[in-house]
Amino acid sequence: MDTGDFQGFGVSLKEPGIAWIQFNTPERLNGMTASIKRDLVEVITQIQMDNAVRVVVFTGSGRAFCAGDDLKGYQNAKVAGEPLTRPIGHGHDNHLGTYNGLRTISQRVNTAIRELDKLTIASINGVAIQTGFSLALACDFRIATRGVRMGSATLRFGLLPDEGGQYLLVQHMGVARTMDFIMRKKIVEADEALELGLVHEVVEASALEHRTIELATELANGPQVSMRLMKRSIYNAAEMSWEQSLDEIAAKTAISDHHPDSREGVTAFHEKRAATFNAWLDES
Repeated sequence: MDTGDFQGFGVSLKEPGIAWIQFNTPERLNGMTASIKRDLVEVITQIQMDNAVRVVVFTGSGRAFCAGDDLKGYQNAKVAGEPLTRPIGHGHDNHLGTYNGLRTISQRVNTAIRELDKLTIASINGVAIQTGFSLALACDFRIATRGVRMGSATLRFGLLPDEGGQYLLVQHMGVARTMDFIMRKKIVEADEALELGLVHEVVEASALEHRTIELATELANGPQVSMRLMKRSIYNAAEMSWEQSLDEIAAKTAISDHHPDSREGVTAFHEKRAATFNAWLDES
């Protein structure tokens, strides 16, 4: 995985195997451009293939996590940082261009996050709107600073949540609440988001980074093979029948039961000590 400052975000690696992706254009409220999205997909692809990475954290800088697309400079904005991908046309110049831009660039970000086997955390330090909101919803865990505001609110501009926000909201809080949330153009504070099931935890601003690292470390020290299989199984279960889900988890158990991590877990239980997982990663 490449580390450093790229277009619109920085990437660093923290122990034990935590990829830290921080949006770093606070003067734009960390607004997204097509180039930033393409570079994010490239970094996520690298993360998937890098055994040194176990958990991924997304966070922002300044007073925003990500306030959506940079509407003033979506296609032509000059953003500091090293590009990871070559410039291409961004679409949105006509009807078909909008479709292609969404399917080929914008929607790829949340798809890449959801397809990661490794667990992801959105550490929501500030406002999360539209693109930023759907990116947070695509993560497996969300921790928010008390008082931050988040929502889709695309209908305020006559636009749609076109990066999968409607799907993610239905998964997190059901059809009825999603209908109310989107149609009434709601932007809610962190405590209400917690009540709605949109975030897992709310903490004070001073505690956000510490709590995020604490959770990321807990997840990174867990049995990575079983956890990655389990992540996929949970998402699959949301769209499977009972019988399909039983067969799917049985197939994955045939892998996890015979992995060194499971032997270590059983041995540690009998020896009355904490298990030390992931020796296979340390050797790779």
